[in-house]
Amino acid sequence: MLCASVCLQGCAAPKGDKVKAKVDDSVYKIIDSKWQSDFGGRDNYRVSDVTPGPNDVQIDKAIPANGMLTLQQAVSIATAHNRQYQLEKENLYAKALDLRLARHQFEPILFGATSAEYIKARGGEATEEKTSFGVQRMFATGATIGANVTLSWIDVISGDAKGGLSRIFTVAASQPLLRGSDPNVVLENLTQAERDTLYQVRLFNRFRKAFVVEIITRYYEVLQASDAVQNAQSNYDTLSGVYELAEKLANAGRLPLYELDQARQDMLMASDDCLATQKQYEQALDEFKIVLSLPTEAKLALDANELQTLRASEMPMPAFSETEAIETALARRLDFANTADAIDDAQRKIIVALDNMRPDLRLTAATQQKNSGVSDPVTLRQARSTASVGAQMDLNLDKLAAENDYRGALLIVQQQRREYERMQDTVVLEVRKAYRDMTEAADRYKVQSEALSLARQRFNNTISLLGYNRANTRDVLDARKDLYNAQNAATAALVNYAVAMLDFYRDVEIMQVRPDGMWQSYFATNVK
Repeated sequence: MLCASVCLQGCAAPKGDKVKAKVDDSVYKIIDSKWQSDFGGRDNYRVSDVTPGPNDVQIDKAIPANGMLTLQQAVSIATAHNRQYQLEKENLYAKALDLRLARHQFEPILFGATSAEYIKARGGEATEEKTSFGVQRMFATGATIGANVTLSWIDVISGDAKGGLSRIFTVAASQPLLRGSDPNVVLENLTQAERDTLYQVRLFNRFRKAFVVEIITRYYEVLQASDAVQNAQSNYDTLSGVYELAEKLANAGRLPLYELDQARQDMLMASDDCLATQKQYEQALDEFKIVLSLPTEAKLALDANELQTLRASEMPMPAFSETEAIETALARRLDFANTADAIDDAQRKIIVALDNMRPDLRLTAATQQKNSGVSDPVTLRQARSTASVGAQMDLNLDKLAAENDYRGALLIVQQQRREYERMQDTVVLEVRKAYRDMTEAADRYKVQSEALSLARQRFNNTISLLGYNRANTRDVLDARKDLYNAQNAATAALVNYAVAMLDFYRDVEIMQVRPDGMWQSYFATNVK
């Protein structure tokens, strides 16, 4: 009955839902334990087939009834459905799975097996059924201890022998004294798995910040393309009015015909601009739909009020000097922290490589107890209990492979140090560039805003002078062209300024992602 019970438990099909729930629970406990408070809120990091957390974005891939998608709605949809975001969550989950397995190597491991055999010999015939189960565990000292019970039932079919139940209880232990006895070496794979999971949590949070910047940037770029369409249409409408005025003046003999032709030519070029900008806008919008995981045929528009909000906001420069920004980035950048920790990882591998060159000396002990059963299914001889203690030694005379591993480990340390220096230089470079870009973008926005105001005033003056024959058509057309270019340049400068500030916050690592996918300054919630 015991054999049958073990057999049924081992052969029963596992229930997938229960297995999934069990694994999910252990994986997210691991991730939560690695998630430090300064990484940001623990939200929007669960894979798609797991119950969302209380703060996770839960939003359908649907267009609002009015067809207008706000910036926050776009970020929320992207957070919930973007394919790359889903992959990053799965990468995080997979890394925690690896750690779950690495930890299991130092937990009690159960095993069990059963078999049935028909035996025919000179003494007769018999069937034997065996079931064994037990537990084994490895410790940080390299010691392994295992215990198992084997049940054997002999059923004699023919012959003089007698059958019966035999029980064998075995305990075995092994303790290395030289190679493999240092807990730092024994636990190295587990240590690395622990650290790799932390690194992946850092990378995921770094990705989240880069992701929200990307979505907001793309949103603004589509709005910029939409604004270009409006500017092109306004330019065409204005030039059509200029042509009508020039035509009246030409018919009255107050304007040369070649100036009328100039007005018509510019009007046709403006019509062509309308077609080109409309195409660019539709392409940008379709590409943005892909980022949101929405079908490209979906009918939607972005909220132009977001540009008006940017124009109305002062967008003050962060209260950081360039030096302070660099120091903050070096202290807070998550990807840079991974590079620094990788040096420690490489140095630990040197210890492992040195340990692998040591001889292998280990003590072993085992005991086996059998009841009054059988060890030979035909003769049914009386079994005996045994116990043993011994030592095993491998002198490890061939050390060439281990020596190569050691020398390679030393080189890897040097490589990791150079990578740390390269990453440090890269962080400084990125922050300096982000700071310069932001400063330049702020200045350019001021210049382009003033240029737009001047261009608008100039056009209004020249169109008025044309009616009094104090300006020619070319003056009006040039003024209108400059106004059109100034409108597009001002919008581009506005968007570039907003994006440059986002890039700066991202590169200095003073950006935190909110549960809705949007962002806020780290100091807004962590510094009083």
